[in-house]
Order: sequence, then structure tokens, then C-alpha cells
Amino acid sequence: MPDVSYIANAFRSGFELNDLEWVAWSEPGRIGVEHHVLWAPEESEGEDSVGLLLRFPPGAHGDFHEHLGHELMLVLDGVLDHSDGISYVKGDLVVEGPGTEHQMSSRTGCTVLAIRTRPAAAREPKKPVRAVGITAAP
Repeated sequence: MPDVSYIANAFRSGFELNDLEWVAWSEPGRIGVEHHVLWAPEESEGEDSVGLLLRFPPGAHGDFHEHLGHELMLVLDGVLDHSDGISYVKGDLVVEGPGTEHQMSSRTGCTVLAIRTRPAAAREPKKPVRAVGITAAP
């Protein structure tokens, strides 16, 4: 029988999802982000998609990167800040295509469902981006 995972009420505060195993994401350019793996790539099967729950405590941020495939991000709780100046709130769904570049952060804290069809690659921004932890101008 295939594996089945179940998380009750994923839209409750992500910081109350304490029954999950959260792991600090230690990779260059990432500060404070925790993740819970829903599924990981099966290279032997030619699979390179990944499903994660990401938890950003206030002030946490990921690295600046380019997507080599599609990425879907569903904000489950809090506010997710995008380096292009847009902030997404609970219930917002963001889909970015291959070639998009960004850095995600959260001034207030958030929990996000993230699904990538292919890996991402670290990059340096080619244009100015919103600094981590800065609110976009109204």
C-alpha cells in the first residue's frame, strides 16, 4: 500500500504544528528557516520534485535563488515577504515558473506549503530587491 500522510488542520498557526518534526534549514544564505519534508526527490526513480512545509520565525529568510522548474507556495499562516516587494498573507497561493528568481522572508513569521517540480539554484540578484525584513512602501 502506498504511504499516506495526514496533517490535521494545516491552516492553524504553523507555530502550533508541534507534532511535526521541524529541522533547521542550514544552507548558505538561509537564516532561521525550518522545514518539514512531506516528500523528497527519488533520484533513482528520476523524480526531483519536493514537497515541504516551511516555517519562518519573524526575521527569518531563505537564500536568493532561481527556480529551474515551477514552485507553488501556499501561505498557511502569517505573512510571507517576497523580494520583489509583494507580501502574501494566509490563504494566498503563489505559483512561479522556471527562471523566476527571488528571496523569501517574513517580518512577522509565517508557515508555507512549498512544492517544487525541480530544484532551485543559488543566485546573486541582478537588480535591486527588497531587503530582508523591510516592509514594502504602501
